[in-house]
Amino acid sequence: MTVLVVEDQILVRIFAADFLEDAGFKVFEAASADEALTVLEARPDIQAIVTDVEMPGSMDGFGLARTVSERWPGVKVIVTSGRRQPGADELPEEIPFLAKPYLPTTVVSLIRQMATPQLVEAPASGAIG
Repeated sequence: MTVLVVEDQILVRIFAADFLEDAGFKVFEAASADEALTVLEARPDIQAIVTDVEMPGSMDGFGLARTVSERWPGVKVIVTSGRRQPGADELPEEIPFLAKPYLPTTVVSLIRQMATPQLVEAPASGAIG
């Protein structure tokens, strides 16, 4: 699985990339939402994004999450922040938010859970004829 880490703080970005690589993911990095969009356009193999909220550029992590959800609906997004909580309409309902500091195992588990197809049982019906 290929993951994009979007974080302007270099040490936090390196830390996240390292623990994700240690968990077996292929990792790309971006320092802003603008850079992340460029990576997404060039790398159709990106399956998940872990993004911070506050970063330089034309949009924050909430805007990036909304844009990804609209343009690349198959890409899963996790939004993180140590300072800002999402407001009522800032994030689509299906996008999880993690407050910093978070445990690396929480992020890895969440990505794996999001990437695993969820089985939905068909309702029982009468005889098939």
